[in-house]
Amino acid sequence: MDITIVDNKLKDAVISYAENCSWGAGKELARLMREDGFKEWERVFAACENGEIAGFCTLTERDEMPPEYPFTPFIGFVFVDERYRGRRVSEKMIKSAIGYADEIGFEKVYIMSGEVGLYEKYGFTKIGDFETIYGGTEQLFEISTTI
Repeated sequence: MDITIVDNKLKDAVISYAENCSWGAGKELARLMREDGFKEWERVFAACENGEIAGFCTLTERDEMPPEYPFTPFIGFVFVDERYRGRRVSEKMIKSAIGYADEIGFEKVYIMSGEVGLYEKYGFTKIGDFETIYGGTEQLFEISTTI
């Protein structure tokens, strides 16, 4: 399983995959990618095996955290294709995103999720529950980039 920062060669394939995946948020990621809706340093990561996309995630300034909070950057849009689940693909993508965040100077990385127990097993610590930009409440987790 290769984890790759999405470049121009892979971009169209990831857009198509995200748009047609089983997770509704994939359509939003596809839209953002199509419209180049990312800052210069933000990245989309793709997990690929034998030329097939197995999943994706992002590292961005904001995810669903309201702007009044100081937390940044965020891992978001974590999705693994059903055929590849149970193979630690999300863990590999998350580690790649954390490594990239470290390379560009961030000391911590954050993730918001409703999942219980998932991100803790990757070394994240829960900070608390926060309202999202969508009006719901999600857990906020952090991890040091020097893992």
